[in-house]
Amino acid sequence: MAPSSIAVRELPLFPLPEVVLFPGRPLPLHIFEFRYRMMMNTILESDRRFGVLMWDQVQGKPALVGCCAEIVQFHRLPDDRMKVWTLGQQRFRVLDYVREKPYRVGLVEWIEDNPPTQDLRPLSNNVSQLLQDVVRLSAKLTGQEIELPETIPDLPTELSYWVASNLYGVADEQQSLLEMQDTAARLDREAEILTSTRNHLAARTVLKDTLGETSE
Repeated sequence: MAPSSIAVRELPLFPLPEVVLFPGRPLPLHIFEFRYRMMMNTILESDRRFGVLMWDQVQGKPALVGCCAEIVQFHRLPDDRMKVWTLGQQRFRVLDYVREKPYRVGLVEWIEDNPPTQDLRPLSNNVSQLLQDVVRLSAKLTGQEIELPETIPDLPTELSYWVASNLYGVADEQQSLLEMQDTAARLDREAEILTSTRNHLAARTVLKDTLGETSE
């Protein structure tokens, strides 16, 4: 697709293995590599924004779809390392690389979910209920008090990002959810994942109750 709108811009890019950032979600980073210290110093003098891309370790290259991060706070350490606290903003697709060294800079276009063709509230309500079930069963299984934070978004698209960002150990699945441009499809997939998790936890809970099994 030829860049033809104001939605296209150059963006410094920060590839990270096993990390997928979503809009509205925080990402703390410890910057120690020289090239990325250079990047952060440059960004701090401009609009404090850079792109986070998951590094595909199988293909040996970054994904094409990522999320823009904005530095909201930073702290310089004595040896020139830096701690930065960032917040996810818009998603983007890399159209081309403007340069590769000392760090990647890409020509990117912003992407958003397509306008919904259905009422998303039943889907988001289902996902919210599944989250409650998973937390309740996890608490029962571990004997710990576990509660969902009060800050979980109510709006369907924001909820879908929150759920996706809180999946652990499945970066490829998270990347797939990030690339989706259909909120309903994202919520549907998350409902599948949460249903599978709930059923697994329910089975273990029954086993624990029946056999007096201690949780692993």
